[in-house]
Amino acid sequence: MIKTTKRIIFANAVLLSTIIIAIAAATAAAAPVGQNEIRVHYIDVGQGDAILIQSAQNAVLIDGGDAKAQQALLDYLRSAGIKDLDFVIATHPHADHISGLPKVVRQFGVKSVVMPDAAHTSATFEKLIAAIEKKGLRITVPKAGDAFSAGIIKFTVLAPGKKFKDLNNMSVVVRMVHGETSFLFTGDAEDKSENQMLKSRRPLRSDVLKVGHHGSRTSTTEDFLDAVSPSVAVISCGKDNTYNHPNKETLLKLGRPERNVTLFRTDKDGTVVITTDGQKITLPAKRNGKE
Repeated sequence: MIKTTKRIIFANAVLLSTIIIAIAAATAAAAPVGQNEIRVHYIDVGQGDAILIQSAQNAVLIDGGDAKAQQALLDYLRSAGIKDLDFVIATHPHADHISGLPKVVRQFGVKSVVMPDAAHTSATFEKLIAAIEKKGLRITVPKAGDAFSAGIIKFTVLAPGKKFKDLNNMSVVVRMVHGETSFLFTGDAEDKSENQMLKSRRPLRSDVLKVGHHGSRTSTTEDFLDAVSPSVAVISCGKDNTYNHPNKETLLKLGRPERNVTLFRTDKDGTVVITTDGQKITLPAKRNGKE
């Protein structure tokens, strides 16, 4: 009986801790963004990607998660006070990255859509194209080396640098620099795209890395990780997903003591909100109890 009571107390404590962290994340999403701040929300959309990048005046959405998370994504954007998006970047046309975007395009003011030169025969992709056309929006196909911005949110396109057959390697990869801080957003780019980026000799070094392809073993090569040299990494993946993401090899690479990388995972930490003022990066508490 005593053991059972202890288990109940422990379970309740864990639940309370989880609720407190969830409330803190929601509060962080809703709090006003400082004038020289950029807030990056790695939204927990299960087995998929959705990243909101927000300043006091502007906002950009990279990807839109999978079909199961559509309403969660819309609710999150509204909780963050989003009404208009300067850019919607669909890194590549796989469903776990674009399923929520048709509703985003329909329900929010979207000024520009950025997509790679890569099509898909899926109904999800067709819905997205239809929503874009109905809004009268023009699709911008980026090239490696292009630069674009929304106020203080400034991007350089790093990939795709060539045409790949595999849609993952056609992912639009962008690097954001704000003052002395930098963030790299990789979509599902795999080793072939990473190698192309390395060959281009464009700057890759970034403080925060969105780990490619949900932490799959086909992404995050040693050479690429060395070039990026992040102090923080974020993996977007679903709890107990059938792909076994993130891969153990990738976790070992990121976890080496000499790399000194603080790792966040949406399957363990929920939505991860990171803020930069151009000088320093402010991290959230980790749900798994490690800083």
